[in-house]
Amino acid sequence: MQFQAFDAPYVDRLRSGDPPTQEHFVAYFTELIQLKLRARLRSPQALEDVRQETFARVFAALQSPGGIRQPERLGAFVNSICNNVLLEQYRASSRATSLEDGPAEELPDASVDVLQTVADKQMEEKVREIVAEMPERDRRIIRGVFLEERDKDEVCRDFGVDRDYLRVLVHRAKQSFKVLYLKSLEGRSPGPEAAGKL
Repeated sequence: MQFQAFDAPYVDRLRSGDPPTQEHFVAYFTELIQLKLRARLRSPQALEDVRQETFARVFAALQSPGGIRQPERLGAFVNSICNNVLLEQYRASSRATSLEDGPAEELPDASVDVLQTVADKQMEEKVREIVAEMPERDRRIIRGVFLEERDKDEVCRDFGVDRDYLRVLVHRAKQSFKVLYLKSLEGRSPGPEAAGKL
């Protein structure tokens, strides 16, 4: 599946009830939620209950003032809601059945959290895109210090500077990154037309 990036116009369309955007949103996150829950909930009914409750809470949050403050983090927000609903499902089922007698398939497993993985992957891809647009020196600083996590003394040798001046270069590179990141958020406008690519 193709990972989707989100922005303020997308969230505004979702909030206003735009049918194509809502259809895209539900189809996209239904697939991710099912991947996430399949290994954790063997009962199709329990999975469907969690999916529906997750969407109900997300749509309620969209309508509340300040419900979603960071549109680009919509994927992480849905993931967080889904985790909360899933925990409530576990609690409800453990109240109904003792742990010893309860079905083992209802217990959480240690499998990778799919939605969080998607959110992390989206952010990593965005960071690499922005770094590629940066001036060469800033790009090398960001890659060396943050992405490759090289020893700072080694980075100092590469640039022929001391630790104090490296801090200056890092500060400038971070500012350069921030400007490009904010610019990318303003210019990005994924829409429901992406639904056809899923």
